[in-house]
Amino acid sequence: MVTTSIPSFNRRGLSHWHITQSVLLLLMVLLNKQMVMGSGLKETMRKWSEYRANCTNMLANKSLQGTGVYCKGSFDNFACWPHSPPGIVSILCPSYLPIFTEGRTGYLYRNCTDGGTWLTIENSSEIWRNHSECAEFSHHFRPQEEEKTWQLVLRIVYTIGYSLSLSSLSLAVIILLLLRKLHCTRNFIHINLFTSFILRAVVILAKEIILYETYSKRPKDETGWIYILNSENSPFCRAVQVFMHYLIGANAFWLLVEGIFLHTLLVTPVLSEKRLLKKYMVIGWGTPIMFVVPWAVTKALYENEGCWRRNTNMGIWWIIRGPIRFSIAVNFYLFIKILKLLLWKLKAEKMTFNDYKFRLARATLVLIPLMGIHEIVFAFMPDEQIKGRYTRSFIQLTLTSFQGFLVAVLYCFANREVKTELKKRWQLYLFANHFDYRECIVGQRLRCLGKYSKRRPTHYFDHRKPYVYTGTTRIGWDMKTETK
Repeated sequence: MVTTSIPSFNRRGLSHWHITQSVLLLLMVLLNKQMVMGSGLKETMRKWSEYRANCTNMLANKSLQGTGVYCKGSFDNFACWPHSPPGIVSILCPSYLPIFTEGRTGYLYRNCTDGGTWLTIENSSEIWRNHSECAEFSHHFRPQEEEKTWQLVLRIVYTIGYSLSLSSLSLAVIILLLLRKLHCTRNFIHINLFTSFILRAVVILAKEIILYETYSKRPKDETGWIYILNSENSPFCRAVQVFMHYLIGANAFWLLVEGIFLHTLLVTPVLSEKRLLKKYMVIGWGTPIMFVVPWAVTKALYENEGCWRRNTNMGIWWIIRGPIRFSIAVNFYLFIKILKLLLWKLKAEKMTFNDYKFRLARATLVLIPLMGIHEIVFAFMPDEQIKGRYTRSFIQLTLTSFQGFLVAVLYCFANREVKTELKKRWQLYLFANHFDYRECIVGQRLRCLGKYSKRRPTHYFDHRKPYVYTGTTRIGWDMKTETK
């Protein structure tokens, strides 16, 4: 179609590469949208392939008419240009653009010169065209671009939170495992809870890395986009998704185990802790299998789309959501009962109102991260709620990502028993190696300390016995030695 009235031309501003960039921008917006909403990219790619095939057939079947001068038609990866006589050529914007499926339209423009060649950009071999009317689709996706910015900020925040939790929890697990005097049912439960936090952080951070590596590379051709679509449908991507849901479930049920154990301690005078620990292991690591496996099977049978991140059928999603929210509700109930028991015990000690009020408040604040009580606020808010969902996601993911760090600080680094045992070990280390430590040069201290320990086979410190603080020795601890 040839027209005589077109927008003003700028031979420097628009190029074939600019057209390609526009398509890629559209596809990247749809790709990011797909992570939340579904198969927009896949549908657009299907329509684009169909549009290209129709264009190729049309150009092959429609030969140049007459003996006059014509510019040869082509498909430039964005629009289909017919064989055209000299003049200004206009065509409708491609039909695969989502904005134009809603009844809106626009035009693309090229200039066919009198010599039968397409006008090129100044000082370039690239063909000039004006696609400003078709570029209006970018305004249609402005809300999605704002959503993408919000998601980027949120992703940075919870990546920092999970990284901090991962490092602090790993150190806490090492400390609790190495200090044998701290080995007890309570701390073994803590170790399992810490491990569930660690694994959850690892799989979420790994998922972020995989998504970044996959989607940060913007393909410049159809093959690249097909590769991304195939990555979305790969068994590996779905396996990571299943494993992530299992670890989230395991973390939720280990939080429940913490609540059950604490409540049991308060109401039961005598406990068989070893037997309880086995039951707790089954609850913490075994229960999530009972709902994650059925979810994966149902997903594969009835909603086998993409990487299983989209929840079209909410009934399938409730296979996972239901048990986790049940554990949150039970844990909140136990939390209330525990606070009532603590209040009763504090009152029984005949404390003043201010004293037991302060202790109860402190216990409440300490128990909230250990039992995940903050989740009750979000548990019964529907994920489909549009209004305020960004604020909700920001608060929830920030609290969840930093929860592991808070638990590690409260129940390991700031724990009185842990600090006391670490101090004892440090004092023992200094006392046992004091003299040789002073003689060793700075660069060989660790080697000298190791040699010194080997030269004293006749004495050792029994770390299983409690140490009595005397206040009279220079080190501050009265340590007993035994002869082999």
